[in-house]
Amino acid sequence: MIQRWLRSALLICMVIMLAGCLYPKERLQQNQISTGEYIVIVQNAVETYKERTGVLPIKNSTDETPLYEKYLIDFKKLLDRNVISRIPADAYEAGGSNYYVIVDPEGNMKIKLMDLVTAGQISDIQRLTDSYVAAGNELPLGELVQPSFYHVNFERLGMKSEQIRSVYSDLFLSVLIHESGRIVVEYAPEIMRALTKVGISDPDPNVDLRAYLVEQSNYIPVNSYPYYWKNDEPVISEITLP
Repeated sequence: MIQRWLRSALLICMVIMLAGCLYPKERLQQNQISTGEYIVIVQNAVETYKERTGVLPIKNSTDETPLYEKYLIDFKKLLDRNVISRIPADAYEAGGSNYYVIVDPEGNMKIKLMDLVTAGQISDIQRLTDSYVAAGNELPLGELVQPSFYHVNFERLGMKSEQIRSVYSDLFLSVLIHESGRIVVEYAPEIMRALTKVGISDPDPNVDLRAYLVEQSNYIPVNSYPYYWKNDEPVISEITLP
């Protein structure tokens, strides 16, 4: 009787140990999938979904939503149609730090990522700015960078100067404020690097240069305005050229 009980207890322990070994291996296998591989998987799923339904699996947005942030992928729609088996581990919906977005949905559709760490930092500064102005203060404008765009005067907001760690390189990028009060990232240094990388020294002045960041990276330039080539450098603009 005792021997039978010991054998049963030993068997249970072995099952528990085996399950404990298998689960981490399964998790490790998922974690070993690179961001690039996830993007390919989602790209195929989105294309299949569109072929079957005629529409894109996206969340609702407004006319005011910035261009590159407009087409957020709705993973529930992909799961419901069984065109994807699980949500990517790096997606916000799975506890990750990225939104998956669609770029150029009517043309050469591509899947890209929106970095939520950057978006969160900008959101925090925006909230402080809005509260500061709501208290009867003027916008915390610092040095003029380009017409309508300024560095943020962080001292007025009661905080230390803050920069954004770039998703494109090891650079730290400045934070700008538009005269409307909108807080954005200064992507000019990264755009210049992207142009240099492909050997372009005189780009079309009517082309939004943010496209070069998107082409060369998995990430969109979140919290940004258009950039155009002017006076031998990328210049931020509040105007979107046709």
